[in-house]
Amino acid sequence: MTTYKETNGTNIEILSTDPANPVQGQIWYNTTSSTLKGLGYIATAAWSTGGNMNTARRSVMGAGITNTAALAISGTDDPPVIANVESYNGSSWTEITDVNTARSGGAGTGTNTASLIAGGDTGSASARTEIWNGSNWTEVNDLNTARAQIAGAGTSTLALVFAGPGSAGATESYNGTNWTEVNDLNTGRNIVAGAGTATSAICMSGYINPNATAKAEIWNGSNWTEVADVNTAVYGHGGAGESNSSSMKFTGTTPGGQTNLVEVWNGTNWTEVANVSRNSYQVGGTGTALSALAFGGSQNNADVAYTEEWVGVGPAVQTFSDA
Repeated sequence: MTTYKETNGTNIEILSTDPANPVQGQIWYNTTSSTLKGLGYIATAAWSTGGNMNTARRSVMGAGITNTAALAISGTDDPPVIANVESYNGSSWTEITDVNTARSGGAGTGTNTASLIAGGDTGSASARTEIWNGSNWTEVNDLNTARAQIAGAGTSTLALVFAGPGSAGATESYNGTNWTEVNDLNTGRNIVAGAGTATSAICMSGYINPNATAKAEIWNGSNWTEVADVNTAVYGHGGAGESNSSSMKFTGTTPGGQTNLVEVWNGTNWTEVANVSRNSYQVGGTGTALSALAFGGSQNNADVAYTEEWVGVGPAVQTFSDA
């Protein structure tokens, strides 16, 4: 009988976490989730239902680069904000160490083991920043300008935050120690979604009193540039993406009410793709345009704990079963 090694040249690896950069066709056994996984190719994009969070919330911050390893951080604003943090493993959420300062509507970015949160509403706009090392949250230097209903991009050591109340366009860059004010957005806004890195970010849609805006802007490390508008203007939406040329937005509120619409950005155009199953507002989001997670939010004025997983067209980690 031919073995896997004879066919593919390697054994099936036994790992405690999924590899950071698997190649197509690679297979491994994840001892943490007790699952056999591999990197295959997905021909049809779709959303699927994931495990509910332990605590329903909205205005929640997210961190993570796949739909199988993510954090849901703090959130809600009526009732009061909470400090709870939960970690997602691709099937269920587990409560972990709380943040030091509870908040809603801040910026979250990074991975599930090395993330950053900044700003947010603690009862008033905050400038506080915290970083996560996989075990604990540590307070670091504050933003220069306190703000809430913002978005972020990057890592725990190289990050960007932007937008804010009063249709602000203010943008700040973090170098691992200090925040520095850099060039503003061309069109200030709040209740936005963002994605990407500190040198390749995108700001998607948002709110400019009295309505949602369709404007999108990309960041190249120095300046913001307006690009093609989104098809449906929203605010209070989630975002995911690895760069300013590969990202997505989902759900949010339009002038007509809450929506479940999803759009993907390829660096040139916005394309409407498969919708999430529920309309929602102030939803959390993280991941990439190929492997994203949408969680929490508000539906009919009630906080929800729903989770949905996105797999886009292209290479994607898949879990094998007996079926």
